[in-house]
Amino acid sequence: MTFDKGSLILVDYTAKVKDSEDVFDTTIEADAKKYSIHEPNVKYQPKLVSIGEVSYPVLKGLDEALAKTSVGDKLTVEVSPDKGFGERDSGKVRMVPLRKLGEDAEKVSVGDTIEVDNKRGIIRFIGSGRVQIDYNHRYAGKTILFEVNVLKSLDSPNDKVDGILKNRLPVEDTKISFELKDKEVSVTVPEEILRADGLQIMKHFIQLDIFKFVQTLEKVNFVETHINKQAQEKKPEAKTPEQKTA
Repeated sequence: MTFDKGSLILVDYTAKVKDSEDVFDTTIEADAKKYSIHEPNVKYQPKLVSIGEVSYPVLKGLDEALAKTSVGDKLTVEVSPDKGFGERDSGKVRMVPLRKLGEDAEKVSVGDTIEVDNKRGIIRFIGSGRVQIDYNHRYAGKTILFEVNVLKSLDSPNDKVDGILKNRLPVEDTKISFELKDKEVSVTVPEEILRADGLQIMKHFIQLDIFKFVQTLEKVNFVETHINKQAQEKKPEAKTPEQKTA
């Protein structure tokens, strides 16, 4: 069975540059540690992919390959530059005066990523008061290999909402809770992100995704519970029967 456009699926993958065997991305924490690319603040989990859609995209070459797979498939996908990070463009490599970097001029090194004129680029050369900045993607011109495991197809409303929330909410999966009833879903906002920057944006995209992928739903509720911790701390402890008769 292949996947139709708009299908939501979960995949695990590890990605590397074909020529150098340089592993640069993975959904698997054990692989991240194995290849020394582990980041403590990253939530390692299966990748949510919407086949042929921009909601949860992957590289075009990978998307096309996943559309032809089935749950349980394990495969290696080779993605050429034209369907990956693009071909290299020499016009995107520029020399600029070192002073243009301002306070960063004395801190940067070759290979660093830096933002200049609201564009991010990679420093390729520093010398003679100038710096060469490459505005191509770091892996432009490279063929990428993905080791992929197709884990699950999210077909039911419950699975779709669960997958969307796990992707959108930056908390442990055990702290994600929701209730589906008739034509509405109530999402409990985890306490630790109640005051987080960007919470309203998170909620906005969650409801957009839910309505897009679960079209039978008519309402999304976000339940926020704020606890007065000071009042709880002042509340006297209940006495045991022994304490009451003492």
